[in-house]
Amino acid sequence: MEDAKPLPNLSLEEQRVLGSLIEKSRTTPDYYPMTLNSLTAACNQKSARNPVVNYDEETVTLTLDSLKIKGLISKATGGSSRVIKYKHNLGIVYPLIPSELSILCLLLLRGPLTPGEINSNAGKLYEFDSIEEVLDQLIKLSEGEPAFVKQLPKKTGQKESRFIHLLGEQSEIQETNQQAPETTIFQPNEALENRILRLEKEVEDLKEMVNLLMDK
Repeated sequence: MEDAKPLPNLSLEEQRVLGSLIEKSRTTPDYYPMTLNSLTAACNQKSARNPVVNYDEETVTLTLDSLKIKGLISKATGGSSRVIKYKHNLGIVYPLIPSELSILCLLLLRGPLTPGEINSNAGKLYEFDSIEEVLDQLIKLSEGEPAFVKQLPKKTGQKESRFIHLLGEQSEIQETNQQAPETTIFQPNEALENRILRLEKEVEDLKEMVNLLMDK
């Protein structure tokens, strides 16, 4: 029996670029594959990202080159546009189904998450029937060969265990930010915070749509 293909050790920049490509392939399929401009904007989104970054196009280009060497992205050619576009190959290199790709996408873009957080943040990526389905997928991803995720031990104050991907290094900022709401004594108004997050997401969606239209 053929040995399972080992997982790549992705840098934080590679994780962000790959995660953004996976996300947009699901959420904006009409504008996928992606141009360098739209991909850079996707990496730098302020919503649905942890941590928030500010990559320039040179950083994204160099990262695309390294991902191409690893076989995880490719250039898309053809059609009426002469602009170079990019697509991910993660689901080709490894036998991953849409639900599994969606979970990995969230972990790449947001850092450690609980099954409940994955279920609530999946959005247009994949419609899970329940948290139990998410947990089933996480168990499958953690027990396969190779394992794509692992469960972190609970820390003081945490109600649920979080999961991380095993595709490369983890940012300390990600885990610290995820823990902060549980250790903060004075919590902000949840309804107001959710409204702000929704407004930020709407602004980012509008910016993304403008960038995509300019690329057409």
